[in-house]
Amino acid sequence: MGRSSLYVCQTCGAQTRQFFGRCAACGSWNSLVEQVVTASDTRRRRPVASSAAAAGAGGGALGATDLPPRSRRSESIHTVGERPLQRLGSGYGELDRVLGGGLVPGSLVLVGGDPGIGKSTLLLQSAEAMAARHSVLYVSAEESAQQVKLRWRRLGGDGSQLQLLAETDLELVLQELESLRPAVAIIDSIQALHDGDLASAPGSVAQVRECAAALARIAKRQDTALLLVGHVTKEGMLAGPKVLEHLVDAVLTFEGDRFASHRLLRAVKNRFGATHELGVFEMRDRGLVEVTNPSELFLGSDEPSAGTATIVACEGTRALVVELQSLVSTTSYASPRRTATGIGTNRLHQILAVLEKHLGLPLSRFDCYLAVAGGLEVEEPAADLGVATAVVASYRDLTLPPGTVLVGELGLGGQLRPVGQLELRLQEAARLGFRRAVVPKGSGLGPMAAGIDLQLMEAGTVAEALVMALGVNPADDRA
Repeated sequence: MGRSSLYVCQTCGAQTRQFFGRCAACGSWNSLVEQVVTASDTRRRRPVASSAAAAGAGGGALGATDLPPRSRRSESIHTVGERPLQRLGSGYGELDRVLGGGLVPGSLVLVGGDPGIGKSTLLLQSAEAMAARHSVLYVSAEESAQQVKLRWRRLGGDGSQLQLLAETDLELVLQELESLRPAVAIIDSIQALHDGDLASAPGSVAQVRECAAALARIAKRQDTALLLVGHVTKEGMLAGPKVLEHLVDAVLTFEGDRFASHRLLRAVKNRFGATHELGVFEMRDRGLVEVTNPSELFLGSDEPSAGTATIVACEGTRALVVELQSLVSTTSYASPRRTATGIGTNRLHQILAVLEKHLGLPLSRFDCYLAVAGGLEVEEPAADLGVATAVVASYRDLTLPPGTVLVGELGLGGQLRPVGQLELRLQEAARLGFRRAVVPKGSGLGPMAAGIDLQLMEAGTVAEALVMALGVNPADDRA
């Protein structure tokens, strides 16, 4: 089948055989994108309406109801056959958690992350574990076979049947997939593959789109679970066309400071599971190791200090006990500084305004710095009470009694709002040895809290909660 390339304007649809910076038809700049055109794409089908009009002009006029019947291809949704969803274990419980229980045959999973964060390490370790039970093909388009084997040895590879192919030509990769028909295939990376029918360089919009589409077709046809490694731009977004993220079934992001030990795996999109799950890994000299108790990573020392508070954040079905640290000091600038690490800065501004309004604390004359221990990003509002407590404790130079956790959302009127999954949060806090928990009033606690070994203190406002947590009235100047 003949294949050629055309440059198509994404604004008006005009086509040309040569690339121009500006479309000659509509005048749009940088709108021409290269596309592969096959011989079948050039064949035009005559519309039914025009066929009927031509027949009517020929003398034997046919009405709309006299058109020859066409075979139907649709069917009732009730008659569509079903088959059980058999997932493939990746060899790592944290990865399976984020995927929703494992890899689905015929699915495409895109894994993105910063350079050096550990994407290739994670997938090579997973491929090694899966090769003991399934046929697995690892396609290295960025490294030679010798380089991959060196890393495989360093990660503790043994005599598994993992198949390795070091190739960048899309046609050869498709031939290998067709010949081997593996249960799982890993492409590292999609930006390094190139289609010979396209003149553009590997990693361009046209190359990434066509390579991903070709891999998707063969994966769906053979029921091969396909894992694609994707590059990211300097802004942290996945490189390539947005259609790449629409094409795949799941998009995973591998996060973390490359100079720190822990890594976080999240799902941005998942057609076969939830998108709020979190997988935690630790990078060691022998590769990535699962962290089954991530709360230990995000808790500080046992010695209490002024300006610290402990919260319980939820990432999907996983509760994480996290320490917050705050520093409030007199400003030397006309406008006080507000810096937050791990918490949205706008959220911090809102909490400071509520404390100043309802407790009378002159925080507008003080610098405020807030950080989440361990580098975790906490986005949910259930951390509001912990943030407020840490700020007030630093401002008054108070120490929170040990063994206390705080959970609650702070409203603009100073009231505390109930949060979701409270039972899960309290169970995690009790498991780690905490003894007291300050929670919003009206959270529905009762029978569900009977089996939790915690002293529960319910507060209706932030002022009541701070008195319970710190033991003194923070609005009192003598505190």
